Amino acid sequence: MAKPTSKSGRLVWNHSTHIDGLIPILERLCNQDSIQTITPGEIRRVRGHSPHMQLRVSVPIRGGFKIIARHGKTVQEVFILTTLEQNELQNAISIAMKK
Repeated sequence: MAKPTSKSGRLVWNHSTHIDGLIPILERLCNQDSIQTITPGEIRRVRGHSPHMQLRVSVPIRGGFKIIARHGKTVQEVFILTTLEQNELQNAISIAMKK
């Protein structure tokens, strides 16, 4: 009899640069059963300053949500394919950021 396997999501490494501290949070988020794929996207500089890492659910996309990660004067888009609802995903993000 085969053991049931826990399906965790995968983190796509398609960029060489990421916001400092973002990858460990995304790796913890991948452990959620309802998350299939996390893909960090474009990184850019902004005028505003965020002293602490922030992850905010931005807009729905086909099959999931776009997340905005901010730290310092840097912003990065993150695309998450998931079956979670927006408020459930925001709760999962909050938990992943606390660990």
